[in-house]
Parts: sequence; structure tokens; C-alpha cells
Amino acid sequence: MGDKYALICYLCREIQDKKHITNLISLITKKKLKFMATNAKAAAPAKKNSGFKGMKDAWIILVICAIAGYSVWYFVMGNPDNFIGGDRSGHPANLLGTVYKGGFVVGLILTLLFTVICLGFERFFAIKAASGKMNLAKFTAQVKAAIKEQKFDEAKSLCNKMQGSVGNVVLASINMYQTVETDSTLKKAAKIAKISQAHEEATQLEMPTLQMNMPMVATIVSLGTLTALFGTVLGMIGSFQALSAGGGADSMALSAGISEALVNTASGILTSWVATVVYNFFSNKIDKLTYALDEIGFTIAATYDSNHNEA
Repeated sequence: MGDKYALICYLCREIQDKKHITNLISLITKKKLKFMATNAKAAAPAKKNSGFKGMKDAWIILVICAIAGYSVWYFVMGNPDNFIGGDRSGHPANLLGTVYKGGFVVGLILTLLFTVICLGFERFFAIKAASGKMNLAKFTAQVKAAIKEQKFDEAKSLCNKMQGSVGNVVLASINMYQTVETDSTLKKAAKIAKISQAHEEATQLEMPTLQMNMPMVATIVSLGTLTALFGTVLGMIGSFQALSAGGGADSMALSAGISEALVNTASGILTSWVATVVYNFFSNKIDKLTYALDEIGFTIAATYDSNHNEA
């Protein structure tokens, strides 16, 4: 009986010890997660609200533009007043009627054209907000001068005045500069690496805002030409069908097929032309911003390197 009682007591102590160990592990895990979250917040401070950030759900623009494109094709270009005798199947009386004869592909090309125009305005306002409220070249020169003279309060004031993605990235780098400057546990090389890392991380956080919807514009560059080719082939098929019908050529059907082919070719090329201009214009804007950020980031790291001599 005594042995059984001792065994039961031993098992109860073991169970109690395991509970204590489990509770201890849980406590350590919570503390570790809290510490990691605190470090993450310090390394990547919350971005300030700096205006329009772009439209994430670009498919909404595509749907609206599709409705608008086919509405323009059917109700505006297909208006009976644009055809001789008021018959859509007849000969067009003006340019709008001729474009309507391009078929349903015209509506698709108009969808792409309207989409790239809307995305162009969307990118314009988003990149304008990201660029900040000051002139980029002027801000870059002033903040570099302030950093080289170690006037960090002045540099922060410029960032708060600038706002946008540029201001956020530079402010994060300056904050890290001041953080590592008071850290005596790190060597000089490690501190410079942390400043550079903070700058790169802040830049990567801002890049989605800058590059948002640019892949869609790039896709439309190719789709415009391919859709034009598709419409051209359909038009030529109609023309050859007219030639083969009854062994003779129906001049009305033949001209309609050629008209469809040429209209689709012209409208598709126009869409690709607009998309190419929009894409290259805003890609250049984004490159200028990233080059300016890289220049400032290098200046911050170089300033720390030149002003501190410890190993």
C-alpha cells in the first residue's frame, strides 16, 4: 500500500512539473514574440498618410472600361444616323459608321484604350503623391547638405515637409542613423550595414505604391497589337468569303471585310502607341525617384562612415 501511495505521489509531482515547464515555455514564447514585434515596429515605422496610394483593384477599372467601350461601339458608332438609310448592315455614311464596321473587336480595343487612359491618370496621381510636396531635386540637395552637416532635426523637418514615399524612406534612414549612433554594442561596419538595410527595407515598402498597375499597362502594350492583328485576320477572312461566294465578288461584302481589317489595325496600333507612351513616361518617373532615394541613402551611410572612427 505504501509503495502504491509513493508511486501516485511521484506521478502527481511529474505532472505538476510538466505543467510548470509548459507554462514557462509559453511565457518565453510570448515574450519573444512581443520582443520581435517591437523590433519590427522600430525597424519599419508606420508610414505617414501622404495622399492617394493608387487603386489596388484595377480589375474594377477594366470592367467599367469594358462596359464603356462596348457602349461607345454599339450606341455611338452604331447609331443608325451613321449609316446610309439608317441601316447598320448597310454602307457607313461617315467615319464613326466605318469604325463600327470593324466588328466586336473594336469594342475590345476600345476597352483596352480606355483602360490604359484611366490607369494613366491613376498612376499620375499616385506617383505625384509619392513624389512628395517639394521639388525632388531641391529636396535631394537640401537633405544631403543637412545630413553632411549632421543637422538631423533640419533633415527630419524637410522629410515631414516633403511627405510621400521619398520623405518616408529618408526619414526611416535618418532614424536608424540616430539609433545605431547610441548603440555601443555594434561595430562601425555593422552600424553602416544596419543604416543601409533600413534604407533598403523602407524603399521596398514604398515600391508597391510606385509600381502598382504598371504590369497591366505593359500587358496592354502587347495586347493592343495582338488584338489588332486578330481583328485584321477576321476582316480578311470576311473578304475572302465574299470573293468565294457564288464564284464572284460581292463588292459590298468585300469592302466591308477590308474596312473591318483596316479599322482594327489602326485602332489597335493607336492603343499600343498610347500604352507605350504611358508605360515609358511613368517608368521614367519611378526611376528618377529610386535614383534620388539611392543617392540620399548612400549619403547617409557615407556621412556616418566619415564622422565615426571606431573599428
